[in-house]
Amino acid sequence: MPCTVDPVLPAGTLAGVPQPELPTGDGLLLRPWRAEDAPAVYAAFQDPAMHQWHIRAADSEEEVAGWIEEWRSCWARETAAQWAVVDADGGEVLGRVALRCILLAEGVAEVAYWTTGAARGRSVAPRATTALARWALDETGFHRLELMHATANEASCRVAAKAGFALEGTRRSATLHPDGWHDMHLHARVRGDRP
Repeated sequence: MPCTVDPVLPAGTLAGVPQPELPTGDGLLLRPWRAEDAPAVYAAFQDPAMHQWHIRAADSEEEVAGWIEEWRSCWARETAAQWAVVDADGGEVLGRVALRCILLAEGVAEVAYWTTGAARGRSVAPRATTALARWALDETGFHRLELMHATANEASCRVAAKAGFALEGTRRSATLHPDGWHDMHLHARVRGDRP
């Protein structure tokens, strides 16, 4: 059955080019993950605060090395795009920002992020998310980016607002965390929105 509209982004939009490095312009750099990042990611996932909002745990650096390989391979499959957020000068891993659930034909993706304990309180997540949104919407041509977080996660709500993602509503009992089902805020930013 033929489609009645053209795809927003054609297949090959991501896979046809190398994954870029994205400077934030204020001291951070978003770069593709590297195998040598495994110890930093493993250390980040030992933080109890990470377990409050993420359902994944890391049992070893070897396990994390597998995650990084998966993150890197998603670019070629055009299903997700994952970046390490690093200090532009020293290269220290400060967090992660990603586009998940990419639907190129619809021009839609979901934004996700986390930061290391040492990076919290330094506006790393909103700065990285703003840079990613600028690249995805303004440079690449995505139409809509969605961002969801547990309604109880007030820090993540602040990140979304600072990065220009408007609150659109609440998805009731939408995500299972270790402590039970959570309502989720749905934020979005569409092409043409400004933070």
